[in-house]
Amino acid sequence: MSKQVAVILSGCGVQDGSEIYETTLTLLRLDQLGLGYRCFAPDIDQHHVIDHRHGTPVEGETRNVLTESARLARGEISPLDELDAEAFDAVILPGGFGVAKNLSDFAEAGDGLQVIEALTEALAGFHEARKPIGLMCISPVLVPRLLGPGIAVTVGSDPGVAGAISAMGGLHRSCGVEDIVLDFENRVVTTPAYMLATRISEAATGIFKLVDRIDELMDL
Repeated sequence: MSKQVAVILSGCGVQDGSEIYETTLTLLRLDQLGLGYRCFAPDIDQHHVIDHRHGTPVEGETRNVLTESARLARGEISPLDELDAEAFDAVILPGGFGVAKNLSDFAEAGDGLQVIEALTEALAGFHEARKPIGLMCISPVLVPRLLGPGIAVTVGSDPGVAGAISAMGGLHRSCGVEDIVLDFENRVVTTPAYMLATRISEAATGIFKLVDRIDELMDL
């Protein structure tokens, strides 16, 4: 039986959900490595809906995070509260502003952020079992709240987000778009992805490295 990886989504679209390229590249690399995966997302309303053509909120429109995430997963998705860490060998969180708006309130609260309970509970099982956890783009900002202080992560070089991570007790490490940061003790792997990427190929290099390292850590 192949190793199994849970992928947690936060909607569909960089400005109000999961970053589509980051998610697709993650799933592509998992498949290329012969790793099984299942997508999960919270069954909650989005913080708001953004018109991705103009970057502005759509007044009076609501969307469900699980329903929108199903677009990325081609319908093969489960509610986040059904994620059982015992059934998986690792977990990966793509980025996108859904992380900062739907999985948490970082977009509004900054370093006072709170993470939704379903995500906190899901990640606790992986962390306690020392199973690998991968995060990319903006999602590493959640690590101090999800997993505790003193864990090294990267969002690239953004001073505002790096400062928020430090303020919450995390350790930020500057990193190029095509590289990763590994906290071996905590089995946490992070990469900047579209916090720095200007082309999909740049994002792919770092994301593929992250998935490759997650694969290696599952054997340790």
